[in-house]
Amino acid sequence: MQLKTAIVNNKITKSLKKTLTFILCATALLAYGQDTIPSYKKRVLETVEIDFLASYYSQDGNNAAVTGGIGTEELTDRVSSIVVSIPLNDDDILKIDANVSAYTSASSSNVDAFDSVGQAADPFVASSGASGSDEWVNGVIAYSHSSDDRNNIWGANISVSKEYDYFSIGLAGNYTHLFNKKNTEVSISGNVYFDQWKLIYPEEIRDYFDEDVPEVFALNGLPTDKRNSYALGFGVSQILSKRAQGSLSLDLVQQEGLLSTPFQRVYFADKDDIIVGNGFQFADDIERLPSTRFKIAVGGRLNYYLNEVFVLRSYLRYYTDNWGITSYTASLEAPIKIGDMFTLYPSYRYYNQTKADYFYKANQALSTDEFYTSDYDLSRFSANQFGFGVSYTDILTKVNLLGFGIKSINIKGSYYERSSSLSYFMVSGGIKFVQD
Repeated sequence: MQLKTAIVNNKITKSLKKTLTFILCATALLAYGQDTIPSYKKRVLETVEIDFLASYYSQDGNNAAVTGGIGTEELTDRVSSIVVSIPLNDDDILKIDANVSAYTSASSSNVDAFDSVGQAADPFVASSGASGSDEWVNGVIAYSHSSDDRNNIWGANISVSKEYDYFSIGLAGNYTHLFNKKNTEVSISGNVYFDQWKLIYPEEIRDYFDEDVPEVFALNGLPTDKRNSYALGFGVSQILSKRAQGSLSLDLVQQEGLLSTPFQRVYFADKDDIIVGNGFQFADDIERLPSTRFKIAVGGRLNYYLNEVFVLRSYLRYYTDNWGITSYTASLEAPIKIGDMFTLYPSYRYYNQTKADYFYKANQALSTDEFYTSDYDLSRFSANQFGFGVSYTDILTKVNLLGFGIKSINIKGSYYERSSSLSYFMVSGGIKFVQD
């Protein structure tokens, strides 16, 4: 009996050992499987996206800085852009942005106002000189990386810009962190630009900047042809409720070097006027401004979802700098959703600023002043801008072209008018393609 009991106990013990061994192996295998079988992670960007963008801009006014605050500001500009976004993997995106801007400017043509035989110089008529048109070319390469949980995003980019009298290299970096179940977002960004100018002076006084001109007649040239800009930005965005989202931003900018434009004329009150042609006035000097400038801008946005049709997007900004300018900006956009694919975008923007300490109208500055400009961008003015846009979105990309589906099409027009007489009209549009 004892032997039989011992045999039974031995069988039970072996059975328990086998069961325990099975449980341990199963647990280990399960744990191994959890470590090695990857969980699903949505890609930041699913496929290659290509944006084709274009705009047409036309302005007019009567306060051209090139002719000392008197003269036509007529200008047209055509911009074409292509932006290619490439997913490198689940987390990383490479973006390539190329832009070309071709402009024709009646005001800048008067840098060389006397270049045509038989044409009388006129501040309100374009000269036929080469300075009346130019092209601006810009390229940007940007990289961004998102963490596995999509709560941290790092980015960096490098940019290069080239114009006839201007060259610029820019470097930038940014970081964004989301928390509070992605209801809160904070960000920081930094930008550095290194610019260089070709010093082109107004035609009639160009010779007076020559080193061979006797000192008693010579004008002082600008001290440098370089400008450096350093920008730092901070932002915070918060989902306030199911319908409301708000954000705040702070931007700090420090500029050093050549902050004036070499070919912009200034007329003095204590100098006799020299007028030729059809009322064209010879420059007494060029624009001169301090070699440093510090800017501060604080902005806030509030977006409110009314219903499936209407959304309100508001924006307020305060700006100030150490040149004496203070400005306020307020804007409101009210997207209206029409069906599943179309959205209308009416908008309005108001802007008001004080004048810079160094701004003078024509024939108001004195030759004894240290700094002076007649650029009405630095004057006191208020402005209104009205806009309207239409957007088409096809989430399913039903329309295809060469292996790419059309995801969205948008077009927008805006009209701007400010109290200093400047006005402009701009129309822009874009098409976004995604790879099938």
